[in-house]
Amino acid sequence: MVVRLVALAQGAIVAALALAGCTSSDGLAANYGSGQGYVSGDGAYLEVPAAERGEPIAFSGPTIDGTALDSADLAGRVAVVNFWYAGCPPCRKEAPDLAALSSELDDVAFVGVNVYDGADVARTFNEEFGVEYPSVLDIAAGAVQFAFAEAGAIAPNAVPTTIVLDREGRVAARISGLLRDPDILRTMIETVQAE
Repeated sequence: MVVRLVALAQGAIVAALALAGCTSSDGLAANYGSGQGYVSGDGAYLEVPAAERGEPIAFSGPTIDGTALDSADLAGRVAVVNFWYAGCPPCRKEAPDLAALSSELDDVAFVGVNVYDGADVARTFNEEFGVEYPSVLDIAAGAVQFAFAEAGAIAPNAVPTTIVLDREGRVAARISGLLRDPDILRTMIETVQAE
């Protein structure tokens, strides 16, 4: 009987240790075991000094309304590029702030990059949140995501991510995850505009 109790106690300890290894403090478990469908950013932001910026990022794709958008269309303007999709909770939370900033800062080009939804779903999202700037549908080949990932600007499937491009199309700033305070993005934009 004593041997059985000791064996049961040892089994319970082993099981408890095994379960402790699956807690949410494990980064992989937190992102990939969550079922959320995206890699969460922590809201961290990065500003890149002009002398340290990489090459301009070239991208293009069809927009929600069926027209084509090319990064060359943004030449000479500071631009904000936001990666999103309709079912992403942080994307839904930050959309009104991005819409307000785009209305306020009419000399800045805002572009959305939808990484998951079809045109109808993306259009409904934009109507719901008052987003009036164009969104590229990047669901077929992920070419826009690839262009930014290849330049080291974003991690694949990292949504939301917001990028500020300088007038040459180079990454000047990045917010990984939810835009917690629109003043942070506004300040990033103003810094790049002042260059």
